[in-house]
Amino acid sequence: MYFRSGDLGRVDEDGYFFMTDRLKRMINASGFKVWPAEVEAPMFRHPAIQEACIIATQDAYRGELVKAMVVLRGTHKRQVREQDIIDWCRDNMAVYKVPRAVEFLDALPKSGAGKVMWRWLQEQELARSAAHENNPL
Repeated sequence: MYFRSGDLGRVDEDGYFFMTDRLKRMINASGFKVWPAEVEAPMFRHPAIQEACIIATQDAYRGELVKAMVVLRGTHKRQVREQDIIDWCRDNMAVYKVPRAVEFLDALPKSGAGKVMWRWLQEQELARSAAHENNPL
């Protein structure tokens, strides 16, 4: 018997289950499956990044692109550009996982439990994409 929860995870050698991501968060970038957790984890090693959340953004040619919503550490604000983050990612992860867009935020939205509200960020991005598609100028 199987139960499909929509969660992704792994089982360690002792039989413990670890939930690592949600199936709905998968980004299909030119046919490559990109899981946000696989992009966020290396990004946290960047010395300027305090927090990051990976979402999908729409692209007419590729379908979806990886977009990073980033909060910089106070010591790095106004010293790091979007392209600096993209270049660092290109050096530290597979090319299909590299964010094609970076947006800097003062803070990531969080729930009362302190979890990043990725779904809200994703919905905002889809709304922006739809508005741009309807009015490209």
